[in-house]
Amino acid sequence: METELLSFNFEVVAVNKKGKIVKRERKKNLYYIEKLNQEINLEMAAIPGETFLMGSLDNEEGFLCSQTPRHWVMVRPFWISKYPITQAQWQVISKSPQVNLFLDSQPSNFSGKNRPVEQVSWYEAKEFCARLSQLTERSYYLPSEVQWEYACRGTLSYPFHFGETITTDLANYSGVNWEYNGKICSRGFYGYGPLGEDRRETTNVGFFQVANHFGLYDLHGNVREWCEDIWHPNYIGAPTNSQAWITGGDETKRIVRGGSWNGSPHKCRSAYRGKFDPNASLYDIGFRVVYY
Repeated sequence: METELLSFNFEVVAVNKKGKIVKRERKKNLYYIEKLNQEINLEMAAIPGETFLMGSLDNEEGFLCSQTPRHWVMVRPFWISKYPITQAQWQVISKSPQVNLFLDSQPSNFSGKNRPVEQVSWYEAKEFCARLSQLTERSYYLPSEVQWEYACRGTLSYPFHFGETITTDLANYSGVNWEYNGKICSRGFYGYGPLGEDRRETTNVGFFQVANHFGLYDLHGNVREWCEDIWHPNYIGAPTNSQAWITGGDETKRIVRGGSWNGSPHKCRSAYRGKFDPNASLYDIGFRVVYY
């Protein structure tokens, strides 16, 4: 299928360890538009092939053994949606012919056509990909963990694509301390960064108007995002290419990435990995799609 490639401009920011913006930069990338109907489009951004170090440094705040060992991975070029799939996009595809599963056209807890769809299971996200593929005659998938992490961080080694920390002026997560029995059980700040807002709901995709170096939005916070892979407790034996890891491991759990409005900043890191039953449909889990 012939695809018209377009270019788009976006703003990238860098912060210092206290969360102050120290650099603003305009960048450009390629994308194509998938027309879902007369009004709703899906924008797919180009991710170039590259080799990068996947995983967390052991001195990174929030480090867990599940994020190790760091390992080199060769990623081949692919396309990924600029934003998490929105409720408007979900509604269009949910009304298209069924492939395997019924889809509720309005599953989300926080209503808004430009908010990310949530309360969808891994299986429902897969059905979305199947119906989207059927509609467009292209093969769409959930991203592999490798694709997701590379699309988020690129070749940067910082915890966030912004730099050493994160603020609620740049992303939607819980920026307050939560206490239990007089002790902080969840911190609303990361490193030397500040406390911030606790919005308690999703925001429109692209709300903060700052992207990462590929022009992607909402990778840190808003909703966690389903990936294709099954859960493995660490990266020992992990693929060194961009394929999903779907052998061995715990087949009763699938990967989520990216943190959410309901989580602390350390769970928004590029390297953070979570796991859930693929039947789970929570109000802070959504997804984005890839094509390659």
